[in-house]
Amino acid sequence: MPVTLRSGDLEATFVPEAGMVGASLTHRGEELLGQRDGLEAYVEQRKTMGIPLLHPWANRLSETRFEVAGREVRIDPERSPVRLDGGGLPMHGLLAAAPGWEVERTATTLTAHFDFAAHPPLIEAFPFAHELTLEVELDAGALRIALTVQAGTTGVPIAFGFHPYLRLPGIPRPDWIVELPVREQLVLDEQMLPTGARTPVTVPAGALGDRTFDDAYLAPDGPFALEGGGRRIELAFDAGFPYAQVFAPPGQALIAFEPMTAPTNALVRGDAALLAPVEQYRAAFSIAVR
Repeated sequence: MPVTLRSGDLEATFVPEAGMVGASLTHRGEELLGQRDGLEAYVEQRKTMGIPLLHPWANRLSETRFEVAGREVRIDPERSPVRLDGGGLPMHGLLAAAPGWEVERTATTLTAHFDFAAHPPLIEAFPFAHELTLEVELDAGALRIALTVQAGTTGVPIAFGFHPYLRLPGIPRPDWIVELPVREQLVLDEQMLPTGARTPVTVPAGALGDRTFDDAYLAPDGPFALEGGGRRIELAFDAGFPYAQVFAPPGQALIAFEPMTAPTNALVRGDAALLAPVEQYRAAFSIAVR
């Protein structure tokens, strides 16, 4: 069953049976999350919406079989719960819409636990035993989300992320004001994978207009912001997310400010940080609304 938290003008809903996806965030009754094809398509086809957790990697991988941290990763689309992109590359990790989360809640907080190794199809594809703890807190001005990875006896590579799809209800997309305080961009190849090169960048603040984004950056200096119609949404990288992706596709009234613990394809390239055995890694972000 969905779990809904309420505080002041904000209401947030998460779905434990669907990978703890943040299915809704409303402000004064108006939806702030891009629903895309909806929760049903997320469950059945792993098409992302709302605020999905992408673990153990965010975005795409260039290979389905590779070695990382001395172990072989084998992602078999016939056996692994994974979605492939249009080019056949594995997308967005293994936990999209995954059941098995154990939840504790209050009126304004939610804590969910997931034992990765307890699920044979998952540990077969990504052979690193670990546990996850997702913490959600809602107050009258912000939604805060944190994920802690507890490594098992073998350690675990860290490359997870979140994709919060945001929107301004009742305001035409071209009129949305965006602020992207990034300073360095990751150069991508034709498959949208980082080449390893970086370049300085300044993204002018202002109306989104007909601009589109599908770009990777180092984490911003301050919060990403979306503003219009008397409402301002700020997404802040509070801890543990040194990379970001911004996604604003043509023809869709949404923009995603994506906190990431590693660049896209980090598991294959060997860029992912390795969490030592029995150690923890915690990353957090927040969405403030005013």
